[in-house]
Amino acid sequence: MRRAGFHRQHGRNTGGGSGMKGMIVKLSVAAAVLLICTLSLFFSSTGTSNVQSSYRSEIHVEELWSNADSGGWRPSSTPRTYWPPPPNESNGYLRVRCNGGLNQQRSAISNAVLAARIMNATLVLPELDANSFWHDDSGFYGIYDVEHFIKTLRYDVKIVESIPENQKNGKKKKIKAFQLRPPRDAPISWYTNDALKKMKEHGAIYLTPFSHRLAEEIDNPEYQRLRCRVNYHALRFKPHIMKLGQSIVDKLRAQGPFISIHLRFEMDMLAFAGCFDIFTPQEQKILKKYREENFAPKRLVYDERRAIGKCPLTPEEVGLILRALGFDNSTRIYLAAGELFGGDRFMKPFRSLFPRLENHSSVEHSEELAENTRGLAGSAVDYMVCLLSDIFMPTYDGPSNFANNLLGHRLYYGFRTTIRPDRKSLAPIFIDREKGRTAGFDEAIRKVMLRTNFGEPHKRVSPESFYTNSWPECFCQTSAKNPADKCPPKDILNIMNDELEKTETDANSTIS
Repeated sequence: MRRAGFHRQHGRNTGGGSGMKGMIVKLSVAAAVLLICTLSLFFSSTGTSNVQSSYRSEIHVEELWSNADSGGWRPSSTPRTYWPPPPNESNGYLRVRCNGGLNQQRSAISNAVLAARIMNATLVLPELDANSFWHDDSGFYGIYDVEHFIKTLRYDVKIVESIPENQKNGKKKKIKAFQLRPPRDAPISWYTNDALKKMKEHGAIYLTPFSHRLAEEIDNPEYQRLRCRVNYHALRFKPHIMKLGQSIVDKLRAQGPFISIHLRFEMDMLAFAGCFDIFTPQEQKILKKYREENFAPKRLVYDERRAIGKCPLTPEEVGLILRALGFDNSTRIYLAAGELFGGDRFMKPFRSLFPRLENHSSVEHSEELAENTRGLAGSAVDYMVCLLSDIFMPTYDGPSNFANNLLGHRLYYGFRTTIRPDRKSLAPIFIDREKGRTAGFDEAIRKVMLRTNFGEPHKRVSPESFYTNSWPECFCQTSAKNPADKCPPKDILNIMNDELEKTETDANSTIS
């Protein structure tokens, strides 16, 4: 049976209305439809404690249109141990500049909130480095719902939109943040020692750049769950982006289920991967120049890179995988991609296999689309459509990539089906085909894909990112064999709200 799409799963109300004044997690069904990036903080349902321990024996296309088997797991990022609200007095202010694309920025914002919690700091609304990457200046205010972000995280950290002036001896003085460059994947100890020391000295610190500046693997499940609360609950796109994304999804789904594909066949990724030989001499010159200007020197041999799966899949290879899995030419496909490098000659073979290709421009023709799909906002719209699509397929889910966060968000959003090609295992099959050895091609593709994950809960193994797979920390079971996996009590949010109100009351009493 085809999934009902966006309307099929909603969180349960978690508390009484009158006793939960100001509760930002209480969503109505209507709000859940619009605010797709926010789920309830936990789901309650019976389930088993089993996780998929073996791969599929067969692939049936009709099954892929439904969610993957959850094994009884539900998304849950609320605390399961004592989690006090942020103290009234913090150690200072934390500013960060989040560089990179949408995926890097979302993970950086999540890391910034966690860093603020670790240091008992007041977080200044994160800065998005939109100019260097997207050539726009929309910033946090232009992409995300600021009020929702601050309210959602009120149990975790204090957040301000800017550093206030310091009143001393009757005079107002600006606090100048001390600039620091955090080490890549810095341990918690760097924040509790080096960064905190400077914060206490200067009253504020400014961490820049802030991409991958906090270790992902942290042996503290509550810290990891805070990351999920930020990424999957607090970071909600602005209403006009939500509305536009939902409009595109509705128009696509009006004609049936659809696949979204992040076709990462773009100049920056091809240059990064060092995959040049399939292009014309002039195109190779462009790629090599881009690589020299943006990446460190490295010996790159195309045949070697291709053989170990380091090259992005070509559009034709993507089409051949889908065809081998059993999808036919009536399948609707939404392409989330920037400008494909190499022109239409790379798209023609794909289009011949799957002619029903769409992107946001072909689905939605309104003036609103043109106004709201420039730069980072355009990436946000594509993100929403890919999140809500029936099936999502990344073609190059490498580091710092748009697809990484989507894979994690879809896992958290109900184990939504993903198709994740194993490029290394597929490479020799495609190379054989290019040499004319085509016998058993489709069967060879299927054998490789049977050994991949289609969105089920699975153990995170390096180099898979926490932001790609937050299981088991951000999931729970109501009938768990392991107590650590048990879903939190239904009144946990009431308890947190009471704790917060008590802290605020104590602070007011002290002041008066």
